[in-house]
Amino acid sequence: MRLLVLGGTGFVGGATVAEAVRRGWSVTVFNRGMHGAVPPGVHRLRGDRTAPDGLAALVGGEWDLVVDTWDGAPRAVGDAARALVGSVPHYVYVSSGSVYAHPLPAGAGEEAPMVDAEPDAGDGDYAHNKAGGERAVLEVFGDAALLVRAGLILGPGEDIGRLPWWLERVARGGDVLAPGPEDLPIQYVDVRDLAAWMLDRGAERVGGAYNVISRSGHATMGELLAAVVAATGSDARLRWTDPERILAAGVLPWNDLPVWVPRGHEFRWLQERGVEKAYASGLTCRPVAETVADTWRWLRQVGSVPARAGRPARAAVGLDPEREAALLGSPRPA
Repeated sequence: MRLLVLGGTGFVGGATVAEAVRRGWSVTVFNRGMHGAVPPGVHRLRGDRTAPDGLAALVGGEWDLVVDTWDGAPRAVGDAARALVGSVPHYVYVSSGSVYAHPLPAGAGEEAPMVDAEPDAGDGDYAHNKAGGERAVLEVFGDAALLVRAGLILGPGEDIGRLPWWLERVARGGDVLAPGPEDLPIQYVDVRDLAAWMLDRGAERVGGAYNVISRSGHATMGELLAAVVAATGSDARLRWTDPERILAAGVLPWNDLPVWVPRGHEFRWLQERGVEKAYASGLTCRPVAETVADTWRWLRQVGSVPARAGRPARAAVGLDPEREAALLGSPRPA
């Protein structure tokens, strides 16, 4: 298989390239050449898709499959799709569950209403960029487009820092604010499982939209944090705390305490999307302990969470130590 990845050096793009190389595929990446490295044997084309004639390096190429991870202006997705329509038969666009309009009921599948977004729009918020990007791809490739609506993505290479924050916090030891309840189901996908599913389905030329994320309850907050303690070898003590107390203190789920969204919260839908379509098409998700251990191993190798490839940095995640200490009723950290 001849694979083209638009991007290819960030979190999802890098995992996709690595999986394709592992399979022995011929891999080409297209990016500005300003971020990260690619494995040996991967061909790198340079260009800026937002600049005039920025897609010129793609002219004359031929591939069996393209994977596009872009999360900026939708019109840049449309430009790339039009540039590639004669060079590749199938287009995989990495979208997001954020494309759905709120409120989203628990268990909602791919048929749920989406935010209103234009395919030729300039840069906007994440939800509208991804929804507009989907429309842009569909206008050009139609049924030959696979729309991958991922959710929370964890694993080695994570460039937002949700799981890395928990790993680093637990590694410091001491009393750790653990947001309850311990049996709260969580929903996520390991980036390597996401990449494998995309390449499998892309090679089969599957089209349409899929929520590509584990079943809700593939792991719980308790299982996640127990895996973090085990992976780091820390003597940290998890102090399980009722969600009502945490929320009353103004702590934000998902951002201040990454991954965690308690039952009844307006953003609980982030952990409760319908995924039967993806599972029926072959999605498999590895155990949480494997994802956590491999992410800790990677984090120790690289030292810190990497910058996002080609896009502005997102706000930092994680609870301030003084706020955590106040909630636990313990002395302020030194």
